[in-house]
Amino acid sequence: MSVIKEDIIFIMGVSGVGKSTIGNILSKSLNIPFFDGDDYHPESNVLKMSQGQPLNDDDRIGWLKTLNKLAINQSKNKGCIIVCSALKEFYRDILTVNIQNNSKWVFLHGSFNQITDRINNREGHFMSSDLLKSQFDILEEPKNAIKIDISLTPNKILEVIKKELLKKSEFGLFGLGVMGKSISRNLANKGFDISLFNRHVDGLEEDVAITFKNEFEELSTALPFSDIESFVNSLETPRKIMLMVNAGKIVDYVIEDLLPFLSKGDILIDGGNSNYHKTKERFDYLKSKNIHFIGAGVSGGEEGALKGPSIMPGGSKEEYKYIQPFLEAIAAKDDNNLPCCTHIGTEGSGHFVKMVHNGIEYVEMQLLAEIYTILTKQGNNPNQIATILESWQNTANSYLLEITIDILRKKEGDDWLVNKIMDKAGNKGTGNWTTITTAQLGIPSTMIASALFARYISFYKDERVAADHKFKSDFEAKLNLNNDDLLGAYQFARIINHYQGFRLINQASVSYDWDLNLSELSRIWTNGCIIKSDLMVELVTVFKTTNNLLTSDVIVEKIKSLKPSIKKVVSECVLNELAIPNLSESINFLNSFAVADSSANVIQAQRDYFGAHTYQRKNDESKKFYHTNWKNN
Repeated sequence: MSVIKEDIIFIMGVSGVGKSTIGNILSKSLNIPFFDGDDYHPESNVLKMSQGQPLNDDDRIGWLKTLNKLAINQSKNKGCIIVCSALKEFYRDILTVNIQNNSKWVFLHGSFNQITDRINNREGHFMSSDLLKSQFDILEEPKNAIKIDISLTPNKILEVIKKELLKKSEFGLFGLGVMGKSISRNLANKGFDISLFNRHVDGLEEDVAITFKNEFEELSTALPFSDIESFVNSLETPRKIMLMVNAGKIVDYVIEDLLPFLSKGDILIDGGNSNYHKTKERFDYLKSKNIHFIGAGVSGGEEGALKGPSIMPGGSKEEYKYIQPFLEAIAAKDDNNLPCCTHIGTEGSGHFVKMVHNGIEYVEMQLLAEIYTILTKQGNNPNQIATILESWQNTANSYLLEITIDILRKKEGDDWLVNKIMDKAGNKGTGNWTTITTAQLGIPSTMIASALFARYISFYKDERVAADHKFKSDFEAKLNLNNDDLLGAYQFARIINHYQGFRLINQASVSYDWDLNLSELSRIWTNGCIIKSDLMVELVTVFKTTNNLLTSDVIVEKIKSLKPSIKKVVSECVLNELAIPNLSESINFLNSFAVADSSANVIQAQRDYFGAHTYQRKNDESKKFYHTNWKNN
């Protein structure tokens, strides 16, 4: 907890605990003003207490509001210390209106007998020991205060207060959206001292950090802020701040807002789905200002972020050591109880692999949707489809398979909920980025592109309905397929998907000199992330000997054994006019790729004909380029 010039330190407790004594000596030690709340009671309150009558809530409201105005004024200057009994929570709420983020509480407590003796030994105080019981009766102990036993000496109490007030948080969270909140609670549950920041927007985002803190017991020691300078100053150096804000320009705005308050060596961690090119730009920009930048992919959604996500940090390996204890503590654990978090590489590598992770995820989701289409066409209802998919878990289990089973079993009224959902699939851009990147790097990740375009097609609902009326055939579909055929086709397509995704990652590693470890990357994707699966567990071992799945004897034999199933499923679906873009693309890709001689010779000849782009000849070891005048004389 950091004391800054605008802090208001409230010292509270029943009469007789020594609030004024401690307030005075703390004021001198911190060199900030001291105010005794008793001095601000209206005469009516003083008279009532001197006559032995306890104050009620109505008596206190005006007094509390007066102290709140005092605190607000002092917060604009040096801050101050205010002693006030503040026995009820709602009293404290009144005292801190509009200054919640600047308010810190010290609670002096002791036994009834101990405090009675103290009061009886004081002279000239309007509070009699007879009224002490009424204060104990209404006392609601604060949850977020420095609690100190008054049996300690004043000097020892001062020492404890200053130690606690000057204590810094270990880690900062900037942005309390869904993921930011879950990461914050995860860190707090692991015992870390954290500071929380969320912006203040009148009428839209008000008191988000303090409200969130008060909502969960594990955040009792967390420090909430809506002021950036106070937030940054609350952190120990080098400061470690994780940005949990939307990707795009807002990340740059946040960086600029933070920069004036950061120091050399501080570390910013972008935990959003930022484009890896932008991450590299920010990495270089902040390096020029002696600030370190980590782009960390975080997968697992809201639940994963809370219980244990897969985390992919990219940046300087030396600086990763500073944040390693935090990220690895909150990460999911693999089968060997190792954290699903590892240093990926430098610059934008962390966000790159998260981007491809999402591309693989697009395909995995599309494949299950296509299986659902086929099984529905065969006359199965959602519950029956769920039962079939459940039988696949022994051989092809994954997180996405599990949640699809849950989705298909969910009913609303007399019908399954999935039947009521509009068939328009959205996307947030990572599939788009992956498709662009795979084209830029020259890697044929065709299934990711196909899955992305399937989502685009889904969005044209009205046009699809109109086209359905125009092109719908009269024949009844008759699919000659069994569940084993579908399972085999599904497994085949998933292997090709993972081949393409990891092939893209490996090419980026070479192109950008990132030296990525595919086995280690597979390992951190075995738990906590959306694409965790039994297949991913298998790939951890496969990638220890190769970076290319199609050179693994184990994978090659699997593909061969599953090939008859995918051919049968795709053929049947095409003949019955069922759209299965990713299932069909998986076998189309292999048929295009696993062929020694392709039709590209015709394309290259065409290019040379109209554009003189030249070509090479087979069996010409010189690799010379030729050009031909193709027009017949």
